[in-house]
Amino acid sequence: MSKRRAVIVGAGIGGLAAGIALHRRGWEISVLERAAELREVGAGISLWPNSVRALDLLGVGDQVRDLGGIEAAAGFRDSTGRWLFRSDIAAIRERYGDTLMIRRPDLLDILRSALPAESVVLDAEVHQVRPLGGQMAVVHSRGEHIGDVIVGADGIRSTVRAQLWPTAKPPVYAGYTTWRLMTPPLRIQVEASESWGRGERVGIFPLSDGSIYSYLTASVPPDHRHADDHAELQRRFGRWHQPIPAMLESVRNAEILRHDIYRLPPLDRYAVGRTVLVGDAAHAMTPDFGQGGGTALEDSVELAEVLDDIADVATALLAYDRRRRARTQAIARQSALFGSVAQWSSPPLALLRNALLGVLPPAVLLRSLKSMLSWHA
Repeated sequence: MSKRRAVIVGAGIGGLAAGIALHRRGWEISVLERAAELREVGAGISLWPNSVRALDLLGVGDQVRDLGGIEAAAGFRDSTGRWLFRSDIAAIRERYGDTLMIRRPDLLDILRSALPAESVVLDAEVHQVRPLGGQMAVVHSRGEHIGDVIVGADGIRSTVRAQLWPTAKPPVYAGYTTWRLMTPPLRIQVEASESWGRGERVGIFPLSDGSIYSYLTASVPPDHRHADDHAELQRRFGRWHQPIPAMLESVRNAEILRHDIYRLPPLDRYAVGRTVLVGDAAHAMTPDFGQGGGTALEDSVELAEVLDDIADVATALLAYDRRRRARTQAIARQSALFGSVAQWSSPPLALLRNALLGVLPPAVLLRSLKSMLSWHA
């Protein structure tokens, strides 16, 4: 019996993870990537316990632990540095496992190295996805690939989704933009936290080498740009608590990334025939829960599981849809709601938000995380 073949569109976290999951179960895979090289600009990613569990199931968890750092503290502060809420990290770790922080390029390198070298096809921009007998064909700028299943892992602006989900609604602006940066190693004692102002936030996450990954947000209209992002960040956040001013002083304008935050309205299905969506192509969510990459990893594991358990591809993909759609869309809704509250710019509402957060018992947060973090526990 010949091996089953999967064609995966997109070589981000979800696409590479899907390739690993299927390859480990005997599938022949091809991962098509429109970019001429696999390159992720320096930024970080938090991997919650569910994400780490998925990486373990993909066989790369230990490599990620070796390069990533364990988040040892977390909580929320105001712009002066006053703690509003401290998470019970020890209880979270005991109940659900470790949360890791790693550079995105390092994570992608680990995932890429777990695949056969010849399986990733670069500079392959997809033009068409169409049925071909009992299989599917993907026509791209370098030729054509044929597979028993097509996995759309090509992000929030997915070409696969646009072609096979023609009634899907376009991405929606979440109301804020985000700058991301990675500092050089700094001699600063830092605890992981997110600080809230009025319509502005700063996330601070130390890495094991002393560098700091940070994101900074502002509620502005979409496509609202500045000639000098560094100067804009200094204007907005230069008087916030340390280490925020020190972080900004340590980076140059060219090292700051900026992108507006969009989310994908819920799809009515994640599978059509022999084609399936994973990650942002299926459920692009705001980054407020740090679950975009994590749910993409989960998708990949569960996709391989159902294709292993159910011989008929179309039936297996329907089972994947049942398993994944309700969970991921619930997380996306919760993330969007959390982000909208965290971005409140009205002074009375911001004061109320901070006051309520200040009296929230850590046990309540621990219980609220159960459904999200206990995946495959």
